[in-house]
Amino acid sequence: MARVTLDRVQKIYRDRATVHVAVHEVTLEVAQGEFLVLVGPSGCGKTTTLRMVAGLESVSGGTIRIGDRVVNDVPARDRDIAMVFQNYALYPHMSVRDNLGFALQLRQQSREQVDARVREVAGLLGIEELLQRKPKQLSGGQRQRVALGRAIVRQPEVFLFDEPLSNLDAKLRVQMRRELAALRRRLGTTTLYVTHDQVEAMTLGDRIVVMHAGRVQQIGTPLDIYDRPANLFVAGFLGSPPMNQVPGRLVRSEGLRFEADSGGFTLAISDDQAPTRLPTGPVVLGVRPEAMRAQSGVPGFAGVVEAVEPLGYESLVTVRAGGALITLRVDPGAAPILESPMACSILPGGCHWFDQAIGVRL
Repeated sequence: MARVTLDRVQKIYRDRATVHVAVHEVTLEVAQGEFLVLVGPSGCGKTTTLRMVAGLESVSGGTIRIGDRVVNDVPARDRDIAMVFQNYALYPHMSVRDNLGFALQLRQQSREQVDARVREVAGLLGIEELLQRKPKQLSGGQRQRVALGRAIVRQPEVFLFDEPLSNLDAKLRVQMRRELAALRRRLGTTTLYVTHDQVEAMTLGDRIVVMHAGRVQQIGTPLDIYDRPANLFVAGFLGSPPMNQVPGRLVRSEGLRFEADSGGFTLAISDDQAPTRLPTGPVVLGVRPEAMRAQSGVPGFAGVVEAVEPLGYESLVTVRAGGALITLRVDPGAAPILESPMACSILPGGCHWFDQAIGVRL
């Protein structure tokens, strides 16, 4: 195992007329044995960052180290990494056995060594009965296991995963996510994992790196980032449904209250719900859907039920309060009637405050 360090790494694409910075001076460290997840929307630079670590993209600026070695100019084959791609990238003319053992054959290991290692990895992944099949004879989940096995069999210093579950259906994705989590605990190999799926990021990662527009927005444990998002982008990206965000202003007049820019939405704010330092300019109030209750309280608001989405284990209720739409979670049996009035309260610690101009957490 080895740690991976990125120090102000950039990727710049140039053509005759334009310059596009895909990755802006990314600095991060994947500790030895850590599972670090890069998460963000399409086009945020996460896959480009991964490909630079793999040696599949050149580095425009900064330094990448695997262990203590700078690998900026080291060919991919010499970096001692194994990569699992979104499209599996299996050799269609080879059997599963040959796909798994191909990298070991290139290292000129004996047939006995290759066979022993292939059987060991096939047993680990539960694909022993598939060894004689070709990739076209496998389901999507089976192909994914073979792709994982081809990486594991090499015993690399670092695993790199590029959205490996995105081609699977929802049920199989949940199953493979559980299997990946169990596998990473058993192997303990340093891993850099790219996904746009926040559930994968939250459930698999020791830490998460949230990226947007080629820049790192926040690095931390899944719960740290969920509970204390650094800015409005992170607050809106992590969480399903996302954090409610209401632009407005805090004013002192017979106590502290929040007044929404859209009008018709006012909250009396207790001291324990207020930011530590009262801002002078416009703010954004953020509230997670689970941080509210369908009852009167302070801080609280009243509105009209705009939509009800029953999900079986819970219902999502959207309330219109003045010009603001607020979504909260309720028990399935407590869902209100459409267009009925509804009083809501915010739980202690449920208010998050952001600077409206620059979007950072207050």
